[in-house]
Amino acid sequence: MNADWQKRAVRDLLVGEHGTFVFEPGRTVQLPDVAATDLYLHIPFCRSLCPYCPYNRVLYDPSLVTGYVRALHREIERYHELLGDIEIGSIYIGGGTPTTLLAELGPVLEHLRRRFRHTGPVAVETIPDDLDGKTLETLRSFGVSLLSVGVQSFDDRYLRLIGRRYRASMLPGAIARALDAGFDTVNLDLMFALPGQTTAEALADLDTALGLGAEQVTLYPLFTFPYSSVGDQLRLQHVSFPNFRARREMYRAIHNEALAQEMDRVSVWGFKKHGVARFSSVTRDDYVGIGAGAGSCLPGLFYFNTFSISEYIRACLEQELPIALQMPMSEALQRYYWLYWRLYETRVGKDQFSRLFANEHLARWLLWLALRLHLLADDGEWYDLTERGSFWIHLLQNYYVLNYIDKVWTRSMREAWPGRIEL
Repeated sequence: MNADWQKRAVRDLLVGEHGTFVFEPGRTVQLPDVAATDLYLHIPFCRSLCPYCPYNRVLYDPSLVTGYVRALHREIERYHELLGDIEIGSIYIGGGTPTTLLAELGPVLEHLRRRFRHTGPVAVETIPDDLDGKTLETLRSFGVSLLSVGVQSFDDRYLRLIGRRYRASMLPGAIARALDAGFDTVNLDLMFALPGQTTAEALADLDTALGLGAEQVTLYPLFTFPYSSVGDQLRLQHVSFPNFRARREMYRAIHNEALAQEMDRVSVWGFKKHGVARFSSVTRDDYVGIGAGAGSCLPGLFYFNTFSISEYIRACLEQELPIALQMPMSEALQRYYWLYWRLYETRVGKDQFSRLFANEHLARWLLWLALRLHLLADDGEWYDLTERGSFWIHLLQNYYVLNYIDKVWTRSMREAWPGRIEL
């Protein structure tokens, strides 16, 4: 109760006591007018279910595929009817494992390009098991330019612990094929602060990834939300979360090693080589989510589709938008949402900050405090997060943001059409 009170007090301080932090049933949502946005496409199927993963996914079931793909096409058509021929910048395809529906991705992308003006890159998540020549060639033929591979670790002990089916010995060859396939950037996802892992082992994974030629690496800790109510659902009670000191030590070592290897920091977790395109899964200001459980963020509105595969299919085939939950976003909340993602990217433009928060004394006081505490550094044009600031942003993400995601996703996984959820 005390923790809930603290969270409410902080958010009320930032966006006012009348700010709305409630998701309501979303069947009658009114979409705002937009001229351009980005797009997220969710493919929920996996060949096996990793026990640490909290995302909306199910075991691959051929009997569901035809209906799900038809529903994706219907949802695209519905958005075209409601939004018109708008510009779609980046397209991000996540999951699940999107390459379980490799043959179906091409027609879906072509449909999107027929209905909207697609002007940006296409990014896809995949797994090492799928990095054969045919899959990579097919993705390139679909116009995919950014690829992220969920490697997670180069140590067989930790691969077994987190439920990965492959062995570390197959990773170098798979990664080499991906790097040779002609993508603008190949990102490797790694995990750290795994149970029992040492800082030296975490650094060894990073050095192995860089030694194999990774163009970008994104290193995530084992997040806290799989250990609460979502964790119970995923049967993860036997996994203990690493303590604060170990997590702090690992993050500092990883951050400093990446910079020592002359990588550019592109997010709290991500580092890339000079001159290559940045791979990012989350830092879009506005986006429409297509698929079961996909989230959308449009001006003044945040909403989720139903997580239920069967209900998603049914709703789309009945010409409905499959929106289960919606929450209005006040102007103040949208400003802080913008600021949160700029901090996640580790730099905030000074001019834009000044324009957005010109009349908000609290935000300017928080900026002054962050500079005094050396969480931010002023380099003239930008406020850059220091290493210390990056670590504390990741704690903020765990304590506040992931707690909210946990609350909404837990209900959404259990109920196809949840009722009111107060955060």
